[in-house]
Amino acid sequence: MEKRIVFTGKGELKLEEFSLATQGDMQVTVRNISSLISTGTELIVLNRIFDPGTHWDNWIKYPFYPGYAAMGEIVSTGKDVSCLKPGDKVVHRGGHASAAVVDSEQCFPVPDGIKPETACWFALAKIAAMSVPVAHYGVGSSVAVIGAGPVGQMASRWALAAGAEPVILIDTVSMRLEMARRGGAVNTVCATAGGAIEEIKKINSGNLPDVVIDSTGHAAVFSDALKIVRDHGRLVLLGDTGSPGLQHLSPDVIMRGLTIAGAHDIHENDNWNSKKIISMFFKFCQSGRFNVDGLITHRFTPDECVKAYATANEHRAETMGLLFDWSK
Repeated sequence: MEKRIVFTGKGELKLEEFSLATQGDMQVTVRNISSLISTGTELIVLNRIFDPGTHWDNWIKYPFYPGYAAMGEIVSTGKDVSCLKPGDKVVHRGGHASAAVVDSEQCFPVPDGIKPETACWFALAKIAAMSVPVAHYGVGSSVAVIGAGPVGQMASRWALAAGAEPVILIDTVSMRLEMARRGGAVNTVCATAGGAIEEIKKINSGNLPDVVIDSTGHAAVFSDALKIVRDHGRLVLLGDTGSPGLQHLSPDVIMRGLTIAGAHDIHENDNWNSKKIISMFFKFCQSGRFNVDGLITHRFTPDECVKAYATANEHRAETMGLLFDWSK
């Protein structure tokens, strides 16, 4: 029997046994090696931190099977699968489980030399990459990212890879900012968004940034985020709050001509999609343009799943990447 993590109710979870689905002609069976907890999404789901009537409310039904950042090895393929073979290392958006049957087009090859703890960041990197086309930044654009959690770490790295200058990362947790600096974001501000304005101006030659990306998912940050965008600049909402009704417009929007854009995992198109983004992510990791070394702060066996989510809940400021090891 295989094993997987399941949320059985608010604040309740366990490791359960299950049987794999029958593999289809265009599917592959993957033996997972590792999977990464998406602390933002998964804690919202586990703790039910969302308002009635939101898309979260419509989506979250228990039992709920969390996780969408898994890396593993293909053990078998359907008869019509030609692009993958047994032994290939792949990433996929399956849950926290020992194995999975996955549509072949939803598996993405992992290049040689990419470690499992690097590969597992692909999903959060892809989510953060959805901010790129709506942020409209480019070489020389000034960008501030609010929140140095997992998504903010990825968002700042995409901006750096695109040639934005300066890229400023804002957070109240010094450990997270140190991780960002190791990834190339040398401009960091340890403060709340509202308290960071003067320091941002010092870094950016006296100016507010062209683009601000709010990766926090905290509704209260929204009004402060509006304050730190330059006149006629752009605010990108990348963090998906469970309480959108608490995100209130301020006079900055009209009086300073600001643009607000939303970015979400589902906003793919023919030119910007999982296949292209994940391929770029791995190439950037190989070339050193995208450094995620040191972002894994905790490792757990699947049997330690209750401890893993308790750690994420109770010690949020001390965690970044929480990895399940399915290889043992």
